[in-house]
Amino acid sequence: MTTLRIGLLGTGPWARSVHAPALAAHPGVELTGIWGRRPEAAAALAQVHGSRPYEAPDELFADCDAVAFALPPSVQAPLAVRAAEAGRHLLLDKPVATSVPEARALTDAADRAGVASVVFFTARFGEQEGEWIAAQAAAGGWFTAHADWLGSVFADDSSSPYADSPWRRAKGGLWDVGPHALSVLLPVLGDAEAVTATRGPADTVLLTMRHSSGAASTATVGLAAPAAAAGVEVTLRGTAGITTLPRRPGGPEPAYHRAVDALLAAVGTGLPNACDVHFGLRVTEILAAAEGEAEPAHASRGMTTWRNWSWRA
Repeated sequence: MTTLRIGLLGTGPWARSVHAPALAAHPGVELTGIWGRRPEAAAALAQVHGSRPYEAPDELFADCDAVAFALPPSVQAPLAVRAAEAGRHLLLDKPVATSVPEARALTDAADRAGVASVVFFTARFGEQEGEWIAAQAAAGGWFTAHADWLGSVFADDSSSPYADSPWRRAKGGLWDVGPHALSVLLPVLGDAEAVTATRGPADTVLLTMRHSSGAASTATVGLAAPAAAAGVEVTLRGTAGITTLPRRPGGPEPAYHRAVDALLAAVGTGLPNACDVHFGLRVTEILAAAEGEAEPAHASRGMTTWRNWSWRA
């Protein structure tokens, strides 16, 4: 296979600014077509990128080798199951789902079909961030870590194109930016064997985790921080000293290009990527447990613990 035919599901701001242009420009990819819940938006986006709109997802599945998703997680999960059942490889967005049963059904469908999968975590596929994560995982000896992943999408003065996103309004920063924090902390510190969660202002959630390496970490995530307080910082402390996640020099497009490269590699070699649907399922399991812990009625509950689980680092 010299060129992977990829169909795109989704026509929102994320699809327009990242997915469609990156897929259309990638030398190893043919952007076969675009489907969206608004046909007129699919037609307009397809015209911009020299592709064609499709009236139904299954019609697009029939004409492509892989499917890229830029959809709300509750829409993505069942459509990704159908794509996997059609034998199509999967380039998923995070979170893969916002319920464990949906994430598990998707993982099972991908396994049964034997298709490759990659979940697009921007930090994991950013060149500088990815190299930093790999280097810290190799170094080991980390004692503790803290992540701040705070956006101002829902701040009073926000002009973000994602401020009108219904699923982000409903699920908050825990589900939108929480996956980013976990995608950095888990490969460095190991699986989260226990987690507690406490709600702060607006949609802010503070996570506290104990990892399989013995390290402890905290993460503050949210989408309603004042603009002056928003930002991303991850700090590790251990025997090697103190180190911080490097800042991405540009936007997410180069990271998405590398995610496409990763899918091409997984398809070509048959070897799973570390950020495959199994890792996406684990992130969903941790966030779902944290969401339950963060509910006011459960503020006094103890730790939730998982055992006998591992993923490919």
